[in-house]
Amino acid sequence: MAVKIRLKRMGAKKAPFYRVVVADSRSPRDGRFIDEVGYYNPTAKPAVLKVEEEKVLNWMAKGAQPSDTVRSLFSGLGLMKKLDEAKRAKQEG
Repeated sequence: MAVKIRLKRMGAKKAPFYRVVVADSRSPRDGRFIDEVGYYNPTAKPAVLKVEEEKVLNWMAKGAQPSDTVRSLFSGLGLMKKLDEAKRAKQEG
C-alpha cells in the first residue's frame, strides 16, 4: 500500500484552506485518509502552515511519501532537512 502525505481541500469556493493528511495513494483527494497531521491556509497574509512535526517525521520514517506541493512546504519549515539528518544518524549508529 503506497501512503502519501498530501493536501485535502476544505473551505468555501474561492477561499480554500487545506488539511495536511496521510492517505492511501488510491483514495480520492478529499476522500478517506489515515491521519491528519496539520493544516495550511494560503489565503491568510502571511500564509499559515501548522504541522505536527513528530507525526510527520514518524510517518515519513515508515515510508510515507509527500506530494510535490507538500514537499516544498515541508522544505520551507526545515522538515526535509530534519528527516535527512535522522536517516544519516540512523545509518552511522
